[in-house]
Amino acid sequence: VQLAESGGGLVQPGGSLRLSCLASGFTFSSYSMSWVRQAPGQGSEWVSSITPRGNTNYADSVKGRFTISRDNAKNTLYLQMNNLKPEDTALYYCARAPGGSSGSYYEKVPRGQGTPVTVSS
Repeated sequence: VQLAESGGGLVQPGGSLRLSCLASGFTFSSYSMSWVRQAPGQGSEWVSSITPRGNTNYADSVKGRFTISRDNAKNTLYLQMNNLKPEDTALYYCARAPGGSSGSYYEKVPRGQGTPVTVSS
């Protein structure tokens, strides 16, 4: 299993970023996928998930601002992040796992190296 995130960076509050995660080594279309983040000095936090059929779920902290999507033909997972806030600053990982579990669960599942997102003026 290989997961490679990209698209992070420095953005001002209110700005937008689109994260991507290229998957390989498994049948991407068969698995639920999640985005997870870890802020400096804190544990992992589940952000959003999408099932193989495209059903989505979001943490309350990002609902209405973030949109998860997937392109099974390209083996790629996306996270569109709008109206970013300083508290969204974290290392963002994609994980081969369903959503809604506690943060520590996502430290034990296949995930990438992460892409950093910094929201600051």
